[in-house]
Amino acid sequence: MSALRPVSIVIVDDSEVVRAGLSALLGSSDQLELRGEGHDVASGLATVAEHEPDVVLLDIRLPDGTGFDACRQICRSHTNTRVLILTSVEDEEMVDNAIRAGAHGYLLKEVNGTALIQAILDVHAGKSILDPAITARVLSLVRSNVPSTRDLIDSLSRQESRILALIAEGKTNKEVAAEMGLAEKTVKNYLSTVFEKLHVSRRAQAAALYAQSKPERRS
Repeated sequence: MSALRPVSIVIVDDSEVVRAGLSALLGSSDQLELRGEGHDVASGLATVAEHEPDVVLLDIRLPDGTGFDACRQICRSHTNTRVLILTSVEDEEMVDNAIRAGAHGYLLKEVNGTALIQAILDVHAGKSILDPAITARVLSLVRSNVPSTRDLIDSLSRQESRILALIAEGKTNKEVAAEMGLAEKTVKNYLSTVFEKLHVSRRAQAAALYAQSKPERRS
């Protein structure tokens, strides 16, 4: 793929020195092509919109916002563009924020040139990249922060739990509304909140979590 067309890149970093160094590095590879640069969120988003690059190299700390702000907007508006965070911030919570914002990779600026070029190619190919220096700590954080099914279900209000129980029985929104004396639109709004609290997007997923939690809730 890269032999046919170089991977197009946009750099977003507030440091002119960093941008110059990355530009020189990218120019040394015939597999990559620098299309543009941005020095803050606004100029970065404008450059991405203009060039529609394959990959954005994005710093976290920017003068008019954060890389997370930019990442969310890029991922929402440019679905074919992948974002690789390149930063000096070695913090597992920042990595978690980056992943939640939609980033496809997180590297520290200490990475050597060869590894960075390969990471860009890998991200473009669909892989997710995480700097080895923080991988172990991030995995530990993720494991410690994963809420149990019981915790998720217990986060629901009494009304939300009643609605979820009926959904788990296979009832439609209309049937739930009739049984609970609510408007169908109200049930739909309740379900949206339930899905958000349970971190799911479909009725079947919510019903499965409820079914899984029932033995725990009887104990």
